Amino acid sequence: MCRSIKTLRPPMTPDVTAEDIHAAALQYVRKVSGFRAPAAHNSQVFEQAVAAVAQATAELLAGLEVRGAVRPA
Repeated sequence: MCRSIKTLRPPMTPDVTAEDIHAAALQYVRKVSGFRAPAAHNSQVFEQAVAAVAQATAELLAGLEVRGAVRPA
């Protein structure tokens, strides 16, 4: 679906930043909504969706257990 979103889990991407997560969330919401940039009347709900997807992504990455990978302390 979103071929340009890169894999963010270790060891594929060892140092994932908040910017990486936000970029992936933005790309996902753009794809799902069909809007690259929403109209003014849709911008609030668009940004809320990006924030929600970014939060869910961060939680997912924090909770994943990758065999053979060392979790940061």
